[in-house]
Amino acid sequence: MKLRGRDIIIVGQQPWDIDIGSNCKNIAIELSKYHRILYVNAPLDRITKIRFGKDPKVRKRIGIIKSKNNGLEKVQENLWVLYPNILIESINWIRIGSLFSLFNLINNKRFAKTITQAKTVLNFVDFILFNDNDIFRSFHLKELLKPDLSVYYIRDYMIATPYWKRHGKKLEPKLIKKSDLVLSNSEFLKRYSEKYNPNSYYVAQGCDFDLFKDSKRICPEDMSHIVTPVIGYFGALTSLRLDIKLIQHIAESFPMCSIVLVGPQDDIFKKSTLHSFVNIFFLGRKDPNEIFNYINCFDVCINPQLVNELTIGNYPRKIDEYLALGKPIVATWTETMEPFKDFVYLAKNQEEFIESIHNSLKENSGKKQQAREKFALSHTWENAVNVISDKIKLHLSDIDCEE
Repeated sequence: MKLRGRDIIIVGQQPWDIDIGSNCKNIAIELSKYHRILYVNAPLDRITKIRFGKDPKVRKRIGIIKSKNNGLEKVQENLWVLYPNILIESINWIRIGSLFSLFNLINNKRFAKTITQAKTVLNFVDFILFNDNDIFRSFHLKELLKPDLSVYYIRDYMIATPYWKRHGKKLEPKLIKKSDLVLSNSEFLKRYSEKYNPNSYYVAQGCDFDLFKDSKRICPEDMSHIVTPVIGYFGALTSLRLDIKLIQHIAESFPMCSIVLVGPQDDIFKKSTLHSFVNIFFLGRKDPNEIFNYINCFDVCINPQLVNELTIGNYPRKIDEYLALGKPIVATWTETMEPFKDFVYLAKNQEEFIESIHNSLKENSGKKQQAREKFALSHTWENAVNVISDKIKLHLSDIDCEE
């Protein structure tokens, strides 16, 4: 039996108006089929206001703060989005832990106040707090909001990044420990969480296949001139996550192939030698609705990850997107990729990666394409959220028994 009819407040890293795919939004939409959901955007901080004040998304938040509007919007049945009408301080530059903690508590109290106002308007009672990997801004919300159940959802090893490492290495274990329930989308993150909280579970991951249903078999215009075969990657080109040297080696090893990279570049990618290769094409940021149209044009899909603290435990969402179109895939091996080994070529070094691309080009077949599609389509958000609901329901039952 499904968990039904609860009020759930969701806080986290990804705002509702984000331009890329979002685990948290998908979870919220699926949960709203059976529950009332308040999806809370992160409050605007002072540095973002100063640096990006002309951005339409930031301007919207500034307008809500100035008008003192409650920033509450109903986006569909059972689902409301809150744009907080407060400004919080940018404090991560503070190196003294005790001083950071003081200002973080102040930020949390401001945040909790605006959530409480929205909760009152919606008459949310006996609610569940679902925190999507928000270590700082939501650190004190369990104590301030007093939910029936607090859930920490960890989908990234955030403290491996420079921004989160300074204070997150101390705060995230504390947040995990005091949460009633910890859910993760990889076994690696589950084991990390278990060190601090025995109520830690792996709940897998979903993928939004609605776009796949409407995908076209005609390539977008900016790929019409590109020579095949195409070895392609779709996603953010981030030097902390992707192996630039491996991508260069692929281009050198397959001079007759086109290496197509679709997505925004960070500064290191923009300055890299990859731009000097005549067979590497950077197509830039695309609308999420176009994902599958580009993937359809790839002969081989790649995920050339670096293996580091940031990537080793992350669920490869893009792999499901590649598989949903039956594409041959070559990816860097990580522990989290092991469940995909029957459908994805996994490589532990440059030589294995090149050999796997050769094999994927010559071994593809209709039967393999169908097997990949079937495997991907088992990773629905309905299935993932059913597991999340089961864990929440079980834990609520345990709490009721204790009382």
